[in-house]
Amino acid sequence: MTNVAQFLKQVVPSITGEELFDHLSDVVYFVKDATDAYLIVNNTLVVRCQATSKQQLLGRTPEQVMGPALGQPFTDQDQTVLQSGVPLLSQLELHIHANRTVGWCLTTKLPLRNNRRQIIGLMGVSQDLRLPNTETDEYRQMATAIRFAERNIAQPPSISQLAQHANMSAYQLDRRMRHVFGLTAGQWLSKIRIDTAQRLLQDTDRAISSIAWEAGYADQSAFSRQFRKATSFTPRNYRNAFPPTSD
Repeated sequence: MTNVAQFLKQVVPSITGEELFDHLSDVVYFVKDATDAYLIVNNTLVVRCQATSKQQLLGRTPEQVMGPALGQPFTDQDQTVLQSGVPLLSQLELHIHANRTVGWCLTTKLPLRNNRRQIIGLMGVSQDLRLPNTETDEYRQMATAIRFAERNIAQPPSISQLAQHANMSAYQLDRRMRHVFGLTAGQWLSKIRIDTAQRLLQDTDRAISSIAWEAGYADQSAFSRQFRKATSFTPRNYRNAFPPTSD
C-alpha cells in the first residue's frame, strides 16, 4: 500500500485543492494563516468579494477585503476555530455578499497544525444550499408539511407535528429533508424562521421584538442569539446593513 505522506511529497506542484475548487461555482474555498489572512482562495470567493483577481485577496484578512461590517463576523468565527482548535462542522449560515445579496450555505472550517501540533491556520468551505426540485415524488410527499410550517411560522410546529402532516415517522421526514434540501428537518425549520426575520429586518422598520414574535420567538434574546448564530450579525446590525425600504 502506498504511503500517503511520501506520495504527496512527490506531487509537483503540491496539492492545495485550489485548482479543483476553482471548478465548483457553488463552493467557496480558502486557506488562511494564523493572522486570518487568505493564503489560498478559489474563483468563487473572488467573484463574491467583487474582486478581479485572487491577488486582491491573498495576504489580506476578511475585514480588509470586505470592510469591517461584513468582514468582522468571519474573522470572529475564524478566531474561535484558531484559538480553540475545535472544527466548525456543517454550520447552516446566511451570508451577506459584497454586493449585498444574501445566500444560505453550509460552512465547515478545520484548524491546520504543524508537525508540533501547533495551530498555524485553517481551511474552510462554504457550500451553497441547493434549490429543491419540487417535481420529485419525495418533495410532493412532504408538500403538505412544508406548507403547514410556512403558514405557521409564528407558532412553529415541532418535528413530530411535521412528520404527522407528511404521514411519516420523524426519521423518515428527516431523511427526506436531507435528500431534498440538504438539511435536517430541524435545520430547515430554523432556516424558514430566519428567512422570515431577515426579510422583515431588510424590508420594514418594524420593531425587532415584533419581528421576533412573527418569526416564532417569544423571547427576543433567544431570537437575537439564533439570528446571530445563523448570520454572525445581531438583528440590529443586520438591519443597518440593509436599511428598510418600506413600512
